[in-house]
Amino acid sequence: MLFDTHTHLDAPEFDADREEVIQRAVEKGVTRMINIGFNRETIPTTMKLAETYDFIYAAVGWHPVDAITMKDGDLEWIASLCKHEKVVAIGEIGLDYHWDTSPKEIQHEVLRKQIGLAREIAMPIVIHNRDAHEDIIRILREERAQEVGGVMHSFSGSWETAKMALDMGFHISFGGPITFKNAKQPKEVLAKVPLDRLLIETDSPYLTPHPFRGKRNESAHVALVAEMAAELKGISVEELARITTANALERFDIR
Repeated sequence: MLFDTHTHLDAPEFDADREEVIQRAVEKGVTRMINIGFNRETIPTTMKLAETYDFIYAAVGWHPVDAITMKDGDLEWIASLCKHEKVVAIGEIGLDYHWDTSPKEIQHEVLRKQIGLAREIAMPIVIHNRDAHEDIIRILREERAQEVGGVMHSFSGSWETAKMALDMGFHISFGGPITFKNAKQPKEVLAKVPLDRLLIETDSPYLTPHPFRGKRNESAHVALVAEMAAELKGISVEELARITTANALERFDIR
């Protein structure tokens, strides 16, 4: 019973075999997935997936890389979609200082607007954070994100950053990088995150876990993430799967 809390099954990489990819995940014990719609192109395809499959849910938001393209009407669009029964979070939103596509000040503005919307409609948020740990924590605090909480997706920061996010009520999610041989920090952080605040994901088709690193990722590989997380926590894979699935069901208010 696995829950892939962050995937991009609508990505072009899956156009040739999407149905087979979804079926392989089911065969691996993945009972639920959250697909992420993060811009004008992927929000409609995410909604279509969520409406087609009972076990696929949707998160909708505006990615920081695309922040410069966001218009006022897009925030209203996201707000309207959040009324849909299959939409469980606003995301992925956040900051990305690696790709130089949207100026930092625009990223900050778009993030603040979406946190404000989340607070207004009481919806959890899914945070993308790349090379922006200090600013992410600062903005989350300033915008009172603790009122809704959410998920720090594919966490790559230090334990200090994780602790500040945990103190604001966030869950910490880990993906394929925890299986990499040189991933010392993510493994150390995962070991410290309380079990009741731990989530797992793939971020497929990206961040493929070992031993498939370098190939296309897919939701079935969340089983490999679960195996490593269980090892780091010193519990069985079955127990890890049970706990992280229960955490996700509670965090995203899925019944």
